[in-house]
Amino acid sequence: MTSLTPTDVNAAATALPSADHVVAHTLLNCLLREVSGPEHQTAVDRGHLLLRLPRRGVLLSVALRRTSLIGAHRFTGPVTEQNGAAWTEVDWRTLAEYVHAELSLRTGVDNDEFLAQIASSHQAVSAALAGRPAPAEGTAAAKDWLDTYVASEQSLVFGHRFHPTPKARTGNPADWQAYAPETGATFPLLLLAVREHLIAEEAAAPDATDPLDALRADVPEGYRLLPAHPWQYELLRDHPALQEALDRDDIRILGTSELPFAATASVRTLYADDAFLKFSLNVRITNCLRKNSSYELTGAVALTRLLEPVLDDLATRFPGSAVLREPAYRSLAIPGPDGGADIPLLEGFGVIVREGLSRRLLPGTTPLLAGAVADEYPASEAHISRLLAGKDARTALEWWAAYLNLLLPPVLAAYFDHGMVLEPHLQNVLICVDGDGMPAQVLFRDLEGTKLVPEQHADTLAALPPEVAGPMTYDAQRGWDRVVYCLLVNHVSELLAALADLHPETETELWAQVRRTLQRHADRHGCPPRLAALLAGVPLPAKANLLTRWERKADREAGYVRLPSPLAESVLSATPWNA
Repeated sequence: MTSLTPTDVNAAATALPSADHVVAHTLLNCLLREVSGPEHQTAVDRGHLLLRLPRRGVLLSVALRRTSLIGAHRFTGPVTEQNGAAWTEVDWRTLAEYVHAELSLRTGVDNDEFLAQIASSHQAVSAALAGRPAPAEGTAAAKDWLDTYVASEQSLVFGHRFHPTPKARTGNPADWQAYAPETGATFPLLLLAVREHLIAEEAAAPDATDPLDALRADVPEGYRLLPAHPWQYELLRDHPALQEALDRDDIRILGTSELPFAATASVRTLYADDAFLKFSLNVRITNCLRKNSSYELTGAVALTRLLEPVLDDLATRFPGSAVLREPAYRSLAIPGPDGGADIPLLEGFGVIVREGLSRRLLPGTTPLLAGAVADEYPASEAHISRLLAGKDARTALEWWAAYLNLLLPPVLAAYFDHGMVLEPHLQNVLICVDGDGMPAQVLFRDLEGTKLVPEQHADTLAALPPEVAGPMTYDAQRGWDRVVYCLLVNHVSELLAALADLHPETETELWAQVRRTLQRHADRHGCPPRLAALLAGVPLPAKANLLTRWERKADREAGYVRLPSPLAESVLSATPWNA
């Protein structure tokens, strides 16, 4: 093994890796966190991570740019395996086969989808690297805020670095590239006119459906406007009940919207004209089929109604934060064989209206997708390295303290004071920065991931249909694991890592600031046992994406592995961990 020079390390930190390397590094991240790490089959030696697959009998190595207190190390270059006294390069396909073999031997079951999904993810990363738009000149805070915001949503070329197939998508690549955020996709919506009695709709306020109705004024009398994602329409166009409705003139195709919509990071949520529209897509992305289930359509509006006083309280107490509501949905209600609405069409054409940014955004700020700010590589002007370009370590620490004060308190208060489980992972949070690139506000989004702790909402949940209330809840412990994972492991530790890439000597102090912010909240608002344990340094829950994918479980059923916490005072006062 060879050692990296400082020049090599600096270049690796700023250059985008190849698809081959990023897929291999992502698989190593998953193995380190979920398999080899917990089984004590890893070590750091002379600037390299050594990782053993004990059942397959393979010893792997990869060069390190930087080690991490939470074990989320930065890799660079190819992965190699030991062959006698020599080390030979392992390509991503071979590594995927090694992972497949190790998990088969470990679990005693096979997964015949796994290798194809990794190949799909590699194909998507390759296409994104080849087709990504050229970056515009200027800093994120200086350019038009809307263009900057959309660019941040469309900059996640590599996706989740602790998911084995972060860019896997079913379907023809030629189809999804036209609608992929990574390629800068913008496109008009397909507009359908549907007879009024065949419309399913709920709204939390009289004007909640205005973003839908505004798409076209000249809708025929007796019809309502229903926008459709053009990709989803192509996937559903041969459904017999849809074809019969078109033949009966119950549905008319009006053409396309004048306004193009931009694909955001979730692929199926589109943005234009100060509104988000969350469509269904009968496409499997990473782990799940991305459709709005019937209970999710109703649940979004129900949560918007039910949580209004809670969200108002949080906004009053923590004025630097806000949650984007989802006040309406609309879909098709064509009768099915049982006389009720045809479920594949109801869910397939369901569109959820989410508030636009202007309803909650502080004046003079620029919203940026947190995942783009925290990306391992500077793939957009939203990246933390661009926000802090030319700034010293002291300024980076000031930025971090300001951000934590905006992010942590409302999430903790939502859980402990209101029994509400927010899901503040990197794709669900917008960081709003001022003209100097400093954090001024955080916006939380996507009520699909927001859950209620049933012990604190028994009466509310009892008033809802069971099929809606059930998926809307987590028990208190599962809810807490979800909060800690999304907030600290997925979000805080990844953004902290991006800051530590800029100033490696600050990592321990960055974690110390996390602890101080948590302690300050505990001192002001009470320190319940779960928060006390967190401050004491109990292990942190990390979602087991690799094992969940291998076991073909839904995300809601995902298990957790436990990571050593860097929050204990004894850890933060000790010499930084280098293993």
